[in-house]
Amino acid sequence: MSGAETRSVRPGEEIPPEPLAAWLAERLGEGDGPLTVEQFPGGHSNLTYLLRRGDRELVLRRPPVGSKVKTAHDMGREFQVLSRLADVYPKAPRAFAACDDPAVIGAPFYVMERARGIILRSQNAPPGVELSPERMRAASEAAVDGLAELHAVDYRAAGLEGLGRPAGYAARQIAGWTRRWADARTDDVPDVDRAAAWLLAHPVSELPEGGPTLLHGDYKYDNLVLDPEDTSRIVAVLDWEMATLGDPLMDLGTSLGYWIDPDDPPEMRQIPAGPTTLPGNLSRAEVVERYAARSRRDVGDILFCYVYGLVKIATIAQQIYVRYQQGLTRDPRFAALGGAVRVFGRAAAQALAKGRIDRIS
Repeated sequence: MSGAETRSVRPGEEIPPEPLAAWLAERLGEGDGPLTVEQFPGGHSNLTYLLRRGDRELVLRRPPVGSKVKTAHDMGREFQVLSRLADVYPKAPRAFAACDDPAVIGAPFYVMERARGIILRSQNAPPGVELSPERMRAASEAAVDGLAELHAVDYRAAGLEGLGRPAGYAARQIAGWTRRWADARTDDVPDVDRAAAWLLAHPVSELPEGGPTLLHGDYKYDNLVLDPEDTSRIVAVLDWEMATLGDPLMDLGTSLGYWIDPDDPPEMRQIPAGPTTLPGNLSRAEVVERYAARSRRDVGDILFCYVYGLVKIATIAQQIYVRYQQGLTRDPRFAALGGAVRVFGRAAAQALAKGRIDRIS
């Protein structure tokens, strides 16, 4: 995790320190003094905590409270990815130990190293950091270059060739997210329904051109730890729960779904998706152009990838919103996600109507 601020643990998301301390001592050795637990308040999926014991710091990740999505939040899988990836991709935090026994803290979890730096979660700069146009240009270019770099990682050298099933990846993704949308839906959102139907009817390739690559699955500003002195340098890439092997352009599509332009509709600009609207940032079209140049890939049908990203993000927001409605989480941030679902659906509708990924207002 990063140098982002921690806070007291939210009600209902507490971790019992005594059994956790005993588990840590058995696997990582005794520490000095009592174990303290704080929470990183950002993020909308897996819960992330800072553990301190003496001068040692660790980060703990566990599934969100009340999640019933069968294929999500697999702590053992995320631990496997990080424990193997760090040797060939230094931006992946090193994972130390994992636990699948819910008797310890009430859920499976793993612990990893803490990566220090800044995370740009909103248009508000972290304390002591200036987000000038020059620094934002550097950060946005680094973000795009970092995605191209990630897609070039030798996943076989990391022993991750069994991580996913690249054949038929695109078709499975579209079918899977469409099904998850239907399962989580509470209110009628015709824009998402129509976008999902368009994706299902769209022809897709059996295998990505050039072969599969390692995919992050949720690559965006608030999963990047940047050097506060040099925003062109990515210190770490966080949150690997959706990592797999597949088509890198669909990974790019997810990133584009979070990348909001300054001339997007006003309701889109209200979504807390990071500082992409600040002066200096690349636009969505420039993101695609730079990615194509850095990766030397034909970006192909980028509208398809963008709409896919919007439908995927809308579905993730809806899944979290359902947990909030059911009282399974009390995080007040989640109350607004029902509205966010509609915003992403409208963005997909406007992109389809105009046949482009930018200037969709």
